[in-house]
Amino acid sequence: MTETIYAFSVVTLFPAMIDAFANVGIVSRAAARGIVRIETHDPRSFTANGRGQVDDAPYGGGPGMVMSVPPLRAAIKAARHGMDADALVAYLSPQGRRLDQSLVADLATRRNLILVAGRYEGIDERVIERDIDIEISLGDFVMSGGEVAAMAVIDAVVRLLPGALGSDLSADMDSFADGLLEYPQYTRPEIVDDQSVPDVLLSGNHREIERWRREQSVARTAQKRPDLLARADLSDDERDRNRKSPR
Repeated sequence: MTETIYAFSVVTLFPAMIDAFANVGIVSRAAARGIVRIETHDPRSFTANGRGQVDDAPYGGGPGMVMSVPPLRAAIKAARHGMDADALVAYLSPQGRRLDQSLVADLATRRNLILVAGRYEGIDERVIERDIDIEISLGDFVMSGGEVAAMAVIDAVVRLLPGALGSDLSADMDSFADGLLEYPQYTRPEIVDDQSVPDVLLSGNHREIERWRREQSVARTAQKRPDLLARADLSDDERDRNRKSPR
């Protein structure tokens, strides 16, 4: 059992989605080891009306409904209980900062993270102005709600916490950990149909294997995500070898 505790709290209208996610895979094992704690707060529990209404029509007209300030603000306040005073509150929004490994690494140092999952046409702007520290987006697309994005944030952060993975080296070797995509992976059997494992991986020569993996990592980044190479720490030779050819 590790003393490292990371507390996640998700403000959501669908806590069952988060609960199901928290009970499988790496996240579940990390919770069982005492590395993380995941709880949910449903804004419906903080409504003054008997119907549990958390939304209303937007001022100025327009389609859809907007999540109201009072139940959201009360749910966020409840989520803060048991957390450090400097707990970060993040709203999952397509208007937010794009989630990448750098942001994930920063979030992993926070120890206390409240994730607000919106629904409908979004949440009242006054919540964003006063209660939200950062907006986070998975990309330039729109989903029905922020729960899937919240799960993505939790999963990515948990992977970086000491003791969460079978080996802490696993996270170090993931794609984007060093600014590059991960090298190809192979496992048994050695030959499948007419496809075989590269000879270098069977050689037992760890220096050559590391060199091959580095070459593959740089090459597939150049092929699949050339935009990443500009920020990657490459030698002059690696950069010359993988310079994108003019079309």
